[in-house]
Amino acid sequence: MSPGAVPPLAAPFSADGGPTGVLVLHGFTGSPRTVRPWAESLADGGLTVRVPLLAGHGADWRVLAKTGWTDWYADAERAFTELYARCEQVFVAGISMGGCLAFRLAQTQGDRVSGLVVVNPSLAGDNPLIPLAPVLKYVVKAIPSIGGDIKKPGVQEGAAKKTPLASVATLPAMWQVTAAALASVTQPVLVYRSTVDHVVGPASMKVLTGALPGAEVRMLGNSYHVATLDNDASEIFDGTRAFIQKHSIGQQNG
Repeated sequence: MSPGAVPPLAAPFSADGGPTGVLVLHGFTGSPRTVRPWAESLADGGLTVRVPLLAGHGADWRVLAKTGWTDWYADAERAFTELYARCEQVFVAGISMGGCLAFRLAQTQGDRVSGLVVVNPSLAGDNPLIPLAPVLKYVVKAIPSIGGDIKKPGVQEGAAKKTPLASVATLPAMWQVTAAALASVTQPVLVYRSTVDHVVGPASMKVLTGALPGAEVRMLGNSYHVATLDNDASEIFDGTRAFIQKHSIGQQNG
């Protein structure tokens, strides 16, 4: 397989259902494979679902190294625009970096976003080396993979085998832009947070709850970072469907 080839499991996911749409966003170094069971669960519930493959992801880390957060956001925004054009309302869901992009969409799209469900969202950096990435990237091209933080035995995420520092160097700008406007998010927000997460530390939740004290936070006691593939996945899936049903147009008008 060539470095730019995307494995079938990492390909975008699409399902056409009813008038309510859900955009589901994967995390940094991951792919639609990370959130596919989540997306399939939503599709099985009759929703119209899109899971884009964000730029540079799903293939070799050297391909990812040529992209940054503005590329990933642009892909998310294009997918949202397409989904909004065919649906009466659209919810956005995301894990890790995908959660950050979900918040950014809520900020830029306003009331076109009906609600957000985020899993272990990444909104700040805990690693003191991250601010040095813009310099370190010239010395060290990549660091070990951050993917695969899953408690459930035998489950593979299929994340990039290495984490390119050139892409890491763009994350602080994403966090800063999103965090600065986080208090402007007025949509309903449901947050799932693993009690043990080896990828996203406590700084992100501090930013989130500080800006959005009304957000509903549900703790996951039997999963690590990639909770959508872990022991608590069914809780996330069921909770997401119930959240969307609660905030759907039909329910609001009923």
